[in-house]
Amino acid sequence: MNAKKPLMAWACASLLCASAALGQIYKTTDENGNVVFTDQPPAGDRAAEEVKLKQLNTTPAPTPLPAREPAPEEPAGPDYTVSIKFPTDESTIPMGPGNFSVVASTFPPLRAGEVLQLQIDGADRGPAQTGTNWDLTNVFRGAHELTVQRKSAKGEVLTTSDAVTVYVHRPSIKFRNN
Repeated sequence: MNAKKPLMAWACASLLCASAALGQIYKTTDENGNVVFTDQPPAGDRAAEEVKLKQLNTTPAPTPLPAREPAPEEPAGPDYTVSIKFPTDESTIPMGPGNFSVVASTFPPLRAGEVLQLQIDGADRGPAQTGTNWDLTNVFRGAHELTVQRKSAKGEVLTTSDAVTVYVHRPSIKFRNN
């Protein structure tokens, strides 16, 4: 144990001397006239000039901003979805009286008081209902945009399906074959 103390003292003294020597830089010229910079003093009687370095450019570190309190999280409600399963987008309703069915699906299932509202071309078609099927009759010919809205018990729109376009073909009175 006592033998280690002098060894530690010698190691610390060596480190202190070495750190002091690290700050010295010498400039010499070799026999070919080349300028040499070194941290070792030249051996022998060669003339060496000690280089005094200017103070290094330093920038103090910016003070860190105080930690912000995380914003209170809004209670996330369920991610409501509603989609029209039938008819598919760009479907054609063939010749006839303009009757067809619309089938929707919801996730999560409707809760108490929630309803679905079918819209054709942005206008409500019939009363809101809890079912996901609608039987439409006498829809005029032409292109129509169908959407289904999911509404809360208060009547607020929770979500709306993507629009589905259908093309209804119906016979025309103008073009009767006699």
